[in-house]
Amino acid sequence: MWKRRSRSSSWRWNTDFTCETFNCGRHCNVMSTELIEIAELVTSWSNSDEQIEAVVTSDRETEVRAYEGEIESLTVAESQGIGVRVVKDGRQGFAYAGTLEENELLEVLSEARDNASFASPDEFSGLAEPDGVECVSLEVYSDGVDSISTSKKIDYALELEKLTLATDKRISGIESSEYTDVVSESAIATSTGIRASSKESGCSLMVYTLAEEKGETQTGFGFSIGRSPEELDMEKAANDASDRATRMLGSTKPKSERLTVVLDPWVSAQFLQIVGSTLSAEMVLKGRSLFTDRLGEKVASPIISLVDDPTNPRAFTATETDGEGLATRRNVLIENGELKMFLHNVWTARKAASTSTGSAIRSYASTPGVG
Repeated sequence: MWKRRSRSSSWRWNTDFTCETFNCGRHCNVMSTELIEIAELVTSWSNSDEQIEAVVTSDRETEVRAYEGEIESLTVAESQGIGVRVVKDGRQGFAYAGTLEENELLEVLSEARDNASFASPDEFSGLAEPDGVECVSLEVYSDGVDSISTSKKIDYALELEKLTLATDKRISGIESSEYTDVVSESAIATSTGIRASSKESGCSLMVYTLAEEKGETQTGFGFSIGRSPEELDMEKAANDASDRATRMLGSTKPKSERLTVVLDPWVSAQFLQIVGSTLSAEMVLKGRSLFTDRLGEKVASPIISLVDDPTNPRAFTATETDGEGLATRRNVLIENGELKMFLHNVWTARKAASTSTGSAIRSYASTPGVG
């Protein structure tokens, strides 16, 4: 999985690898095929006594924010970057740069090598190697984001604000109405035989509301996400924001007692996020998980099963490969209340004498974590 990164200065690149050189240009998109070639070029510079990993990404993002019928802000940005890991004699070095110029690639590799020479030895350090798990083919890119104009994206934010205001007479204002999208391309190559690339798209609508009645003010929010603008449900986002704000009007604090609670799906997701983070082997190895040393035990009700499945095409976070280039897979963490496994990247798996679950996450500017 790949973490989204904040925007940086906009640069685009032309690439010609017929002679293993390339030149920068200001108005030419880098494609996934070119990204993997850049990653492979860097790993081709490896020495026999070291391992090299190169991660290359290119993002295009749009963010529109409307307020009181006008555009409060409009951001269109592009960013590219490369991260390089070097492992030698159990020592790991890492360096990154927000550019893909060839001379910078050599500099980043040199810096990663220097950092490795100063690092402490770690017997569990090492890059991912092919594990035989085949990637599930996923449709995670839609050209819908690229095919609509910026003016249409502006209309989405303005229309969402207008629609939300009309949902209920108690809606007194809109704090913010937003449309965002991103097209992210990434590639990874290692001297150990990993080679993977991906192209993903995503977009969302988000609105924050104010509701007033009898001098009381409450807030609410609503959103819709998808791979392309055609998948966004503006009416649902508007109605959810209105409902969340207005149903809190007149609310009171109940007395303390044991009772059955019906949770909003969003609230349920927040609880799952907290529990899910403690099922990371990274947290377990650091002694920060309540599930440490509890594999095989009953940790929940028999009606509870918890699955992490980045291969589910319906999941907005679905992805074919993880941050180390291994195929993602369906991981059953809790089954009928029993703790079955933790999520691993390569390092945590080696330290725990286990295997990677294809759960590494990272950006080009970071080393792999677990998620």
